[in-house]
Amino acid sequence: MDRINEAVQLFENGYMCSQAVFAAFSPDLGVSKEDALKIGACFGSGMRKAEVCGACTGALMVLGLRYGESKAESDEVCNRFLDEFKDVNGSFICRDLLGCDISTEEGVNFARENNLFREFCPKMVESAAEIVEKLI
Repeated sequence: MDRINEAVQLFENGYMCSQAVFAAFSPDLGVSKEDALKIGACFGSGMRKAEVCGACTGALMVLGLRYGESKAESDEVCNRFLDEFKDVNGSFICRDLLGCDISTEEGVNFARENNLFREFCPKMVESAAEIVEKLI
């Protein structure tokens, strides 16, 4: 299974968006999938505050592993990732992408009622993984 499909599969199997993207790429960069799942656990749902999309934070962890020894390289690849994700998806902020604030009970209910976690979020995981695949 390729890393993009693996990220989507991990998300669909119940892992957070951040965990799914990070864990799909981490073994190739020296971090076990198990450790990546632990590290990425607190970054999903926009760090539980509907801020930067968890799929993006997972992707940035991957890029940090790959390019983090050079501040210039990591700054450049971070900006490239976020710019492309925003160009493709309209934003990289969770609440803007979803059209609701999932840091609130009302927002979570809206997301569930509209199947956003099942239909929309997997697309964000896929998009983040596709962009990372191009950048590494």
